Amino acid sequence: MSTGFFKVPKAKNEIVKSFSPGSPERIEVVETYQKMISSISEVPMYINGNDVKSKTKKTISPPHDHQKIVGEYYLAEPEHIDNAIDSALAAKENWENMSWENRSAIFLKAAELIAGPYRSKINAATMIGQSKTVHQAEIDSACELIDFLRFNVEYVTQIYSNQPESDSDAWNRVEYRPLEGFVYAVTPFNFTAIAGNLPTCMAMLGNVVLWKPSSTQIYSAKIIIDVLKEAGLPNGVINAVYGNAALITEKALSRKEFSGLHFTGSTSVFNSFWKTIGENISNYNTYPKIVGETGGKDFILAHKSANPKQVSTAITRGAFEFQGQKCSAASRGYISNSIWNKVRKYLEDDLKSISMGSPENLENFVTSVIDEKSFDKISTYIENAKSSEDAEVIIGGKYDKSKGYFIEPTVILAKDPNYVTMREEIFGPVMTIYVYKDLEFDKTLSLVDKTSEYALTGAILANDRYVVEKATNALKNSAGNFYINDKPTGAVVGKQPFGGARGSGTNDKAGSMLNLLRWVSPRLIKETFVTPTDYRYPFLEKEK
Repeated sequence: MSTGFFKVPKAKNEIVKSFSPGSPERIEVVETYQKMISSISEVPMYINGNDVKSKTKKTISPPHDHQKIVGEYYLAEPEHIDNAIDSALAAKENWENMSWENRSAIFLKAAELIAGPYRSKINAATMIGQSKTVHQAEIDSACELIDFLRFNVEYVTQIYSNQPESDSDAWNRVEYRPLEGFVYAVTPFNFTAIAGNLPTCMAMLGNVVLWKPSSTQIYSAKIIIDVLKEAGLPNGVINAVYGNAALITEKALSRKEFSGLHFTGSTSVFNSFWKTIGENISNYNTYPKIVGETGGKDFILAHKSANPKQVSTAITRGAFEFQGQKCSAASRGYISNSIWNKVRKYLEDDLKSISMGSPENLENFVTSVIDEKSFDKISTYIENAKSSEDAEVIIGGKYDKSKGYFIEPTVILAKDPNYVTMREEIFGPVMTIYVYKDLEFDKTLSLVDKTSEYALTGAILANDRYVVEKATNALKNSAGNFYINDKPTGAVVGKQPFGGARGSGTNDKAGSMLNLLRWVSPRLIKETFVTPTDYRYPFLEKEK
């Protein structure tokens, strides 16, 4: 039982290490990388605190060296999924009744384990399994995950402390109960931090979780599980199963105890989940909470008053870091014709200087895309652009999958603003640019807003403040995260809550209190101190 109103340590953003030549963190991560890639890790499922193996397993290979095997993971059979859900439900009573400060302590400890002894392990695992550069791994798997854990604990305390007004007659208070039943977390390959955040943020509030990581992120997911074990997470609170996504989802969504979905992935998959939940709605004990962050077709809009070098840098960083495999990555650009030639020259110079290869070489800016399916999809878009009358490849355009799934940073110049690569999510290192006439800026604002089904991120670059204000207002529904004079990616927990609407999701803003509020079911308690004993109100009295 709590005996005080406890304050948690003030959340602070973890500082991103530089990994400059000769630095201790550089030496450590290279040594850890080499050690991990030279061994084979076994990744069992994690059910009720136990490592669980099945009859079937698959190999794990680095996308940048797909012939090499670094691990094996086990695929869930129907009974494993049922056991995982049943284990969660069995753990629910004890977990939701644990005092909030003790639940919080587990995740605060997890944050510090990642910041300390697990930092090089989770960075190296992300570099190997997802082909992230050391910089991208550090800001993701280390810093952002640490930030999620620290800030979410702080948000939990703020939620619990948000109470209604009371007076001398009655005491009003709100309990922020966890959801009934269990919740289902489906996480993507591209951010280890998201894989860690989706199940843990729900668990912090007393929920129990079935977690299905992406098959191409399981290598680093294993490190997350190791951290949670060491942090003291009780058995059954978070259960991880791998394998057939359709089977796991069918099992989860068919249970009457299903009470919530926390999803990051493609728009089409999220739509199918929503449809299934709707079709099963009469079978559930309660209306499920549905939260999704899905696709994006994120834009950069450059006005004639913008600095061309700044525009080029925003494109290079926004479109090609982590090979464009971010839902927030810049994917379409609208550049004023009066600055285009300068932007193009700077962009050509930038991309000529970029090196591509294994993340083990810390001098590489670009590595490989995640798998062969992604490689084939992206290269098809590039080839179609090469032969199109409505577009041309002006930078890059080469690709090779003989050793790893490598695709050059590629820039397509679209003659038609509705060309396919201006509209469809590619999720790779491809940026399409449309050059508009200076006098058609207002028309271009409408193009930006109407061309894509998505509304995740976008950026306006301009030195004219009237233009900045006009674009900010005109594009208010075009992006959930809007950037002024910056690239449209790189949200920071606690500073830029992240999420979009339209085809980009439910805009519940991960990295803020708004998201956590989705995982509670409030109960209002009113306690009257002096209970009335007469039903009659004064207005009922007879006039004298």
